[in-house]
Amino acid sequence: MKEIAAKNLEKLRSVPKTLIITYVIIYFVWGLGMNRFGIEMEIAKFTYWWQVITCYILYMVPISIMLRGYSFFDQYAYGLVAMGILEFLGYWLRTSYVYPNNILDTLFSPQNFSLGMALFFALYFPAGNWLVDKTHQLIFSKK
Repeated sequence: MKEIAAKNLEKLRSVPKTLIITYVIIYFVWGLGMNRFGIEMEIAKFTYWWQVITCYILYMVPISIMLRGYSFFDQYAYGLVAMGILEFLGYWLRTSYVYPNNILDTLFSPQNFSLGMALFFALYFPAGNWLVDKTHQLIFSKK
């Protein structure tokens, strides 16, 4: 376990600062947008707006960086574990609010809500890594 942690810490330390800034900006805007979408569609929301920072930047950015270079499937599978834990804790600790009788409850049942959210948000890791890589190359590549 120590070896895995040391390897991932080294991976985080070796990432260029410009790439980290790109992750932070993209994930922050993405998080604010998704939280607003959840509110407008009355699906779910963070209890406090600043949870976008703790969830998207302090939790999802490091995981995304650690998953860089893995295949789409591996990123999704590891991301599913990470998001399953996050979704479970968010609803258990009541730091996330689910609107009653929301569209997802209607389609899939309230018992499947957290699972559906975890399955959806696990796509953030491969999609986020792709978007960040493309954006970073576009802005910071030497021509």
